[in-house]
Amino acid sequence: MLHRCRRQVLREKMDLIGIVCDEHCIPGKYYCLFCPKCKGGRLMERSLSLHVIPTGDFAMWRCFRFECGWAGRIFADGRLAFNGFSKTEKMVGRSSKESLVLEPLCDELISYFSMRMISQETLERNVVMQVVGRQVAIAFTYRQNGQLVGCKYRTMDKRFWQEKGTAKFLYGIDDINDADELIIVEGEMDKLSVEEAGFLNCISVPGGAPSKVSTDTIPPIEKDSAYQYLWGCKDYLDKVSRIILATDSDVPGQALAEELARRLGKHRCWRVDWPYKDGFNRFKDANEVLVHLGPDALKNAIQDAKFYQLSISISIQKEEGLFQEH
Repeated sequence: MLHRCRRQVLREKMDLIGIVCDEHCIPGKYYCLFCPKCKGGRLMERSLSLHVIPTGDFAMWRCFRFECGWAGRIFADGRLAFNGFSKTEKMVGRSSKESLVLEPLCDELISYFSMRMISQETLERNVVMQVVGRQVAIAFTYRQNGQLVGCKYRTMDKRFWQEKGTAKFLYGIDDINDADELIIVEGEMDKLSVEEAGFLNCISVPGGAPSKVSTDTIPPIEKDSAYQYLWGCKDYLDKVSRIILATDSDVPGQALAEELARRLGKHRCWRVDWPYKDGFNRFKDANEVLVHLGPDALKNAIQDAKFYQLSISISIQKEEGLFQEH
């Protein structure tokens, strides 16, 4: 019975990363499956070798296609280990031969998220994990079609890093598969916060905001390097009729909103103006609103988003009025 429970846990965990292993996969044997990373290449080979050890404690796999080489292990207790995202990529500070191990969040990090008003249910749905090691570091797992495609790390004192060579993706891309409208925020914490307000159709940009709006024309797609995460997800974004820009209220956040609107089309963009926390300053982002005002206030702020061009005009008028008053 214990072995059966472990096998069930392993199947569920493997399903999250795209490895399809049904009840016929018996511990102690090897199986050739389709690799969710490379899809078996042009010939659609069953190139992924999977082995569940006899005790059912963990499963290990490796894709034997030279162009892929994806390998890793997953444990019945929820830990995940893999040898990079492809043969040519490596983790910051590690060689490609070393394994990165992720495990469920510890009590300290769960408490940290709780203070930021992020529930354990939201963390589990988004497969937020932690890095195994001396340093307590959050691992935001980036997934596309359920497959792990990248990982971004954050310490509680807001130091960030990411896998070298990892393709830039929008965080939460699977949540907009069937969406007619979507919300774009500026960080993973804000995406989780928006979910606490009841919106699942939210994605986050993977990196920071520009210091100012570029005065240059938008370059060709292949040269628009800072926004490749948009072009790489173009098929998802093209079918959306309404886009709510919920970036930070500071100058870089406003610049990011403008750069996104320029590329996505201002005719289908709306802009969230975060509430004022005093007579002059607005709350910075979705998480600040969630922590200080609660999920209903965050929900209302998003629902009150204004058509982008109108929002910019009103904001300028308000800021000018407030400036004159002070």
